[in-house]
Order: sequence, then C-alpha cells, then structure tokens
Amino acid sequence: MKRKHLIHILIGSAGLFLTWWLLVGENQPARESIIFFPLNEKAQYQSANTLLTLNDKKVNDSYEVNWKISSVLDQDAYLRQDIGFLYFNGRLKAKMSEWEQNTDRIVEEETAQGKESSLLQTISFHYSEIHENEETYTSAQSMSEDQLYVIDSNFSPLSSFRKPDTSSEEEWKSILDKVTGQQLQYNWEKAMKEFKINGKEYLQIPLIKLPEYTSSPPEGFQPEQWNELVGNLWEGLYKNYFLGIRTSAGNIADPIDSSMPLILIGPKTGNVLVLLTTKEGEPVLLQQKFPVQ
Repeated sequence: MKRKHLIHILIGSAGLFLTWWLLVGENQPARESIIFFPLNEKAQYQSANTLLTLNDKKVNDSYEVNWKISSVLDQDAYLRQDIGFLYFNGRLKAKMSEWEQNTDRIVEEETAQGKESSLLQTISFHYSEIHENEETYTSAQSMSEDQLYVIDSNFSPLSSFRKPDTSSEEEWKSILDKVTGQQLQYNWEKAMKEFKINGKEYLQIPLIKLPEYTSSPPEGFQPEQWNELVGNLWEGLYKNYFLGIRTSAGNIADPIDSSMPLILIGPKTGNVLVLLTTKEGEPVLLQQKFPVQ
C-alpha cells in the first residue's frame, strides 16, 4: 500500500521572511531565492515571455524542442530571477532557473527531447526583488506560458503547431488533449480521494492555466489580493516543488516526471491546496493560507 505524503505548509508569513532578510543586511551577497515581498506599484515588466520551438531534424530518433524564457523589468532590481516548468502530456519533463543581481533582464534557454507525439506546455514565473532602501524591500512579478503540439508519426514528417490549421491537426489536438486531460484528471482525483478533499468546495486551476487570471482574477478576489496569493503560491512552489518534493520519510524527491499540479483555492476558507503525484504515483498535498476579506 502506498503511503500518503504528509501535508506540508508552503508559506508562513511574508513578514517573517521580511524580518529574516532585514537581519541578513545589505553587505551579504544575494543568492538564488524567491521571497514574496509587498508588490511594488511603480515597477512594471516591459516584456515577459516563454517560447517553445521545434527543431526540424531528429537526433538519435528523438526530436528537440528549444525552450526560451526571457523578461525585462523597467528598472534594475537587486535580484532578478525567472523559473519555468515544461510538461510533456501533463508530466514534468524539465525545469529551468536563472538569476542575476543588479539587472533589469533575464534570458535563459535550453533544449528538451521527446520521442512521441506530445502536448508540450510550459509556464514561467518572472520575479524581481527590489530594494528601495536598506529597510524597504518590495517585489515585482509576472507570468507567461506557451504550448506546442508536436506530431512525431511514422506516417508524416515531424511537425508542430499551436493552433490547428488542418483536419489532421484538429484530430491530433483532440487526441493529445484527451490523453493528457484524462491522465491528469485521474491523478488529481486520486490525490483528492487520498486526502479526503471535496473538490466542489474549491476553485480548481491547473498550474498551466494560472496566467489566464492575471488580468481578470476569479470572482471574489480583488486584483491586489489575487496578486499576493499568486506571489506567495510561487514562493511555495519554488521551495517545495521546483527544488524538490519532501516525502513523508524526510527525503527530497526529484520533481521530474511528477504530474502537473492542480491548484485548489477556497475563497471562503482561505485555503490554497496544491495537488500532484510523484514519478512513482504517490499523491502529494501542499497547503497554505491567505487572509479572507
């Protein structure tokens, strides 16, 4: 019988993190980290992009996809960091992170390999830590995403598309959407059953869909409240998913080949739950709270 993973609290309070960083002081070197600070109303991203591009030629029966993340803030930040997740048919295939100090921009690029027709989905979080003075730290954030259907068939040349233009592409889109959706739904329902969660009580958002709510937050959320929730959520995802999944045995499991997380948000209870399954199929529940207005 597979063991459940212990419920793990993602975030405490932003104030606690702020206190710790103030104690560190300006003389200490910056280090890779995503910490939610109050959002800086004056800092804006001039661009924030994630792009998938299929390379035309196969290598050792595998195709290669170029994966690029880039962003530019309208000012230099004490710390700039972008992180990204890349999923093949709902499973984490690769992750990427780059950080630099005292700059306004980040550009990072990698390649990923695949062998079968797949739905590729990627999401990035663009983060800036801004020091207005020695006592005032703020942050700026943005998200971007991309998806690509790659068709690797013995009956046609290697190809890709974002939106179908032909009946054949329509058919492939339907197949890959169905296969990916069914597998993810199975994993999420399994996890909800394990942890006795009533999904009807929550707003359910697959991680890849999170950017869709940036300009229009879910009903019941003011933009400022939603942006704070998203910032704290990504801090938790970075520490407890990107860097590794802590198991009930106290080990850190590699997130590669884990399922895409499902975000469950309870507007009335202030609960945010993150459901996923590991490579081995074990359900994982991450949890945090947000203040209910």
